[in-house]
Amino acid sequence: MDPLPTPQTQPGRDGLAALLAKPTAAIVGLDFDGTLAPIVADPEQARAHPEAVPALAALAPKVASVAVITGRPAGVAVRYGGFAGVPGLEHLTVLGHYGAERWDAATGTITAPAPHPGVAAARAELPGVLDRAGAWHGTWIEEKGRAVAVHTRRADDPQAAFDALRGPLTALATRHGLIVEPGRLVLELRPPGMDKGVALSEHVRKTGAESVLYAGDDLGDLPAFDAVDELRSDGVFGLLVCSGSTEVTELAERADMVVDGPAGVVHLLRTLAAQLD
Repeated sequence: MDPLPTPQTQPGRDGLAALLAKPTAAIVGLDFDGTLAPIVADPEQARAHPEAVPALAALAPKVASVAVITGRPAGVAVRYGGFAGVPGLEHLTVLGHYGAERWDAATGTITAPAPHPGVAAARAELPGVLDRAGAWHGTWIEEKGRAVAVHTRRADDPQAAFDALRGPLTALATRHGLIVEPGRLVLELRPPGMDKGVALSEHVRKTGAESVLYAGDDLGDLPAFDAVDELRSDGVFGLLVCSGSTEVTELAERADMVVDGPAGVVHLLRTLAAQLD
């Protein structure tokens, strides 16, 4: 059996110890893109790491809940992750659109409120905004239902396109009551009050969890890191894991443990499941 990585901080070591001591009172929270699935140039081609589902199926029955928390629509994450109909994943929940949508593996159903009207209005203006910014070529608009995102990874100069669009897209979002969430060469326009920290905190409180592990890779995961810090102050043990990359360093600086991308996350999940045997 492979040994578990050792967290580099005392709060992280305490969080891991609490999870191992009482897994039935633990939640494992996971981002999708960059954490369970490798980052790809075309987001529609993103798929979970080939060993992710077996690792999750081995771990999920041993903990209170496994929650995939993503900015994607819940149904898309379920499809790209291959989560539906998998034995052992009955304790899996997908919180899509930063918690606005919820899919439960036990029932296979999605629950969600009505979408924010500002998203459709902003989407209609996006082509003109991109054209006026001179950043149309190589950018790509991702329809997310309750949000809309502009990717610059395929532009001739991805970082320059990202920087050029940040101001105009922020102005567009503000006009329609939205906010801009920056990520790894992507700018997402979405309603305020939706973030992974809120989603994670609500899920922890609903389940009455005593410990929580959260793994992420991008700026959008920082609110979840903040939520774990707040939960720690309320007596919930926490372990912060960074799915490491060279594109975003902020999470690594905050994390209790850094692993090598989705492959490292999968190894951690698989090793946890084996330890709990």
